[in-house]
Amino acid sequence: MQKGNIGVTTENIFPVIKKFLYSDHEIFLREIVSNAVDATQKLKTFASVGEFKGELGDLTVKVSLEKDTITISDRGIGLTAEEIEKYINQIAFSGANDFLEKYKNDANAIIGHFGLGFYSSFMVSKKVEIITKSFREGAKAVKWSCDGSPEFTLEEIEKEDRGTDIVLYIDDDCKEFLEEARVSSLLKKYCSFLPIPVAFGKKKEWKDSKQVETDEDNVINDSNPLWTIKPAELKEEDYKKFYRDLYPMSDEPLFWIHLNVDYPFHLTGVLYFPKIKSNLDLNKNKIQLYCNQVYVTDSVEGIVPDFLTLLHGVIDSPDIPLNVSRSYLQSDSNVKKISSHITKKVSDRLQSIFKNDRKEFEEKWDDLKLFINYGMLTQEDFYDKAAKFALLKDTDSKFYTFEEYKTLIKENQTDKDGNLVYLYANNKDEQFSYIEAAINKGYNVLLLDGQLDTAVINMFEQKFEKSRFTRVDSDIVDHLIVKEDKKESALEEGKHEILSTLFKSQLPSMEKVEFNIESQSLGENGSPIMVTQSEYMRRMKEMANLQPGMSFYGEMPNMFNLVVNVDHKLVKQVMDEEDKECSSAIQPVQSEIDALNARHAELKKLHEGKKDEEIPVAEKDELADIDKKTTDLKAKKDSLLSDYAGKNKIIRQLIDLALLQNNMLKGEALNNFVKRSIELI
Repeated sequence: MQKGNIGVTTENIFPVIKKFLYSDHEIFLREIVSNAVDATQKLKTFASVGEFKGELGDLTVKVSLEKDTITISDRGIGLTAEEIEKYINQIAFSGANDFLEKYKNDANAIIGHFGLGFYSSFMVSKKVEIITKSFREGAKAVKWSCDGSPEFTLEEIEKEDRGTDIVLYIDDDCKEFLEEARVSSLLKKYCSFLPIPVAFGKKKEWKDSKQVETDEDNVINDSNPLWTIKPAELKEEDYKKFYRDLYPMSDEPLFWIHLNVDYPFHLTGVLYFPKIKSNLDLNKNKIQLYCNQVYVTDSVEGIVPDFLTLLHGVIDSPDIPLNVSRSYLQSDSNVKKISSHITKKVSDRLQSIFKNDRKEFEEKWDDLKLFINYGMLTQEDFYDKAAKFALLKDTDSKFYTFEEYKTLIKENQTDKDGNLVYLYANNKDEQFSYIEAAINKGYNVLLLDGQLDTAVINMFEQKFEKSRFTRVDSDIVDHLIVKEDKKESALEEGKHEILSTLFKSQLPSMEKVEFNIESQSLGENGSPIMVTQSEYMRRMKEMANLQPGMSFYGEMPNMFNLVVNVDHKLVKQVMDEEDKECSSAIQPVQSEIDALNARHAELKKLHEGKKDEEIPVAEKDELADIDKKTTDLKAKKDSLLSDYAGKNKIIRQLIDLALLQNNMLKGEALNNFVKRSIELI
């Protein structure tokens, strides 16, 4: 028996491995099973070139559980005593302490840099044994044993068959790895597609109301997964079945891309377009990354562009190292090439479906839209490609490319400054009357109701030349696309102010909502009253919900315009009745205000060009007195108008109708509206 110390430059590597690699300790099973698969594949290679002339026989890698141990067995090439000395006992580990400190939060970095796959077993084991016999003729079987200190033993033993058994004596604080369900789930996660059959125990069947083991190995992997098969040999149903196996609870995918690249790097895989309507994050991290059929990660940000993390499926590349840190992956040149290639493949596939079967593409647009918009927002080169096949959908569910839509609206939706105005709605039902008014005027209205559409609109305004987007409820229809300078309302001077006071006094109180009253001449057949919201302010608030840095806008109240149509007969009726009922009380108050305003203007004219200290104190006092009296008189006038408005049911009814149309009438105000409507009928 040989005894010795493992050649490492740090005093005791195993506690360090345990301490620093603990966060990822479940990968030990992947490492040990992958080593077993490698040893088996090497034997098959030796057999194919004539270096091994024996019978290959059953090559299944077997994982078995006992009370305190996990054993991973293979019938691969095995190890000689010399090979154990070279590969297990001598670890080139210069500067270990510095390195471990640097990468203490990243198990994969350490294991990957130093080929320490086997040593990951010490993360969970108090003792590890290697029982092995090389396939080479005349080789003697040996057993290596180590208890987690730098000391090991190596002795010759009897072993009939070639290959290796790794026996892990599981540590007391890692007993979870002795549970059948835990081991089974790890094998499913890491080993589902290894290229050599992997068996975990025996298959079970129901017998006499209980599960009993059969003699058949319970093989847990598909050693020839779909992405390793040539596309020509696969049918549509094969792709769908593989998707169901990967994501049992998902809807059927829209379509897929089979990747198969040999140069300038190796890459295989199948990427699926899932049905995605909303909630970006829920759909992320469904791409599984493999290296030669060994599972690496499902956290693929940095390996594929961010928008492609919405795809589902599998990427397998031997050029992506199995065990490296994420920061390494993100800077690796092969990974960057792979990322660009996948982006190109995806855009080519979308372009081809659009070109060859536009009807199918349009049918799938609502599911694809979020994915394509996300790509255009986050990836400049993807926007350039997507601009050829991305679609705009109008409120009649007709689809247009960007160029087609521009041609459609150019003649009728260009304003007086030569800007192309894209009208849109984000809720067909809530904005129905505004959409209808726009369509009746000969305009087309887009439906932009997606999760990212606020950001997409901003992007379009930057990308489309001389264009702006305006929501249909952001102004009255005649002002959405201004083709000539506005005509002033025919209402007498002073009447605007009265109208504004009448309607403002009857607005219900709403939290974080402010109204500006406008009176405009909209024709006898126009709506008597409408609610609109400034495109700019609303969009800023929507962006605030998407971007934390804009929270200032999110805190501001919602600003709405209440537009009163002075041409409508009901509004004229309100004004006529106000004149009859209030003019005798208001006229003397207004005369006093006018006199005060005139004296105020007179004093201000006297003070023109004078410094503050040159103005007599008496005149300053008089100005202050005028301001106070004017404020008091205006308050008295507003009070008289408010009292009248409170008794006029038409004013409140018109306001409530406008609010109801915009889904803004709730609670007590809605109840009062219903009661008032019954009274008026």
